[in-house]
Amino acid sequence: MTEVSSLTGRLLVATPALADPNFDRAVVLLLDHDEEGSLGVVLNRPTPVDVGDILEGWGDLAGEPGVVFQGGPVSLDSALGVAVIPGGAAGEAVPLGWRRVHGAIGLVDLEAPPELLASALGSLRIFAGYAGWGPGQLEDELAEGAWYVVESEPGDVSSPAPERLWREVLRRQRSELAMVATYPDDPSLN
Repeated sequence: MTEVSSLTGRLLVATPALADPNFDRAVVLLLDHDEEGSLGVVLNRPTPVDVGDILEGWGDLAGEPGVVFQGGPVSLDSALGVAVIPGGAAGEAVPLGWRRVHGAIGLVDLEAPPELLASALGSLRIFAGYAGWGPGQLEDELAEGAWYVVESEPGDVSSPAPERLWREVLRRQRSELAMVATYPDDPSLN
């Protein structure tokens, strides 16, 4: 088997050609990517459910909008916490209850008392469910042109306007990808 180059910490941005409605204009942060498969969360699918309604104590720590996000179509009854720790670069001590994924971005142990992390958190998002791919599945989708792979920025996790994240991530690219940001929602209306 060929070795998989890890895309952990990068963004998958759905191409306009991606037909799966679960991922229409989705921006996925990859939390894990190796030869065993991939796992990520969709950063731009807010739900109407307040974080405090399902996770006591975490609602006050969640960034605006303080709602649960649909992280993907898998395990919608489970919750994942993704947080940015300012200055959380590699080599620095990390707070209890937080595991680094990439740079200042990491996973939060939602079983831990929220006050353990409260003073260290820069931003927090709670996701119901996740996006998952089996071994080689994501690589096949990449080869088919379903996703653009771009670098993430810590602010992507806590974008205050998640409905604009797809366009914003594409617009900041220094290539022809920036032009894709202008792709109409419905090309047949052009």
